[in-house]
Amino acid sequence: MYFHSNIRLLRKRRNKTQDELAQILKMKRSTLSGYENQVADPGIEVLLSFSRYFNMAVDTLLTVDLQKLSGSQLHQLEHGDDVFLKGGNLRILASTVDNSNNENIELVNEKASAGYTNGFSDPEYISDLPVFKLPFLSGSRKYRTFQLKGDSMLPIPDKAYVTGEFVTDWNGIVTGEAYVVLTLNDGIVFKIVENKIRDEGLLTLYSLNPLYEPFDVKVTNVREMWKFVNFISQELPEPVLPGNQLVKTVAGLQQEMQKLKKQLK
Repeated sequence: MYFHSNIRLLRKRRNKTQDELAQILKMKRSTLSGYENQVADPGIEVLLSFSRYFNMAVDTLLTVDLQKLSGSQLHQLEHGDDVFLKGGNLRILASTVDNSNNENIELVNEKASAGYTNGFSDPEYISDLPVFKLPFLSGSRKYRTFQLKGDSMLPIPDKAYVTGEFVTDWNGIVTGEAYVVLTLNDGIVFKIVENKIRDEGLLTLYSLNPLYEPFDVKVTNVREMWKFVNFISQELPEPVLPGNQLVKTVAGLQQEMQKLKKQLK
């Protein structure tokens, strides 16, 4: 049983003292201390109060050693993605951490992407991927980088590296935003998404390149969702041509402003 170590870990992750948590749960600090130090066993009502406060099932608090989970896995559980609470498949991501238990960003390059459809949930496969850090990203979120293939998302060029943040609650997918989507039939795709999960149980995926038609994917065919964060490329996007009317207009206004400034001086 891991109840004592789990509630101590979760309390510290919420930055609560024993006094503060005991007050919230309406118990004595000494009682809470007894639970955390494994010198007292909680009753059913106490277990339920901890479950409600931490938004975690009693089964999880008792039987899962939370200290062995990565930061992103704990983040998923703390935000309600618990198989015992939701009655579905728990999306616990296969992930890697550095020597300080900080999340790595795994890189799925073009060569590795072919095997990712089958290996995405295999810790051994994920542990073989190259890893790196982006210091400007949050240390409490889970990120992964995928190398694009093709021109469907131009002006983001072929072979660019797209980094996404792992999405646990697909109902929160925002229509009109870009996501890396892992599907059983199409593998890894990077698209603008229209969320139709609640009404139709599917996502409609759009390319930035208008030459490509949108298509629907049933949510049962989706395995992972990663919200777009940034991309890295060795190529510059195509320039806006000077013949573009909007560019001409802006350039003309800038010239007029420069003339007015000179006159005022």
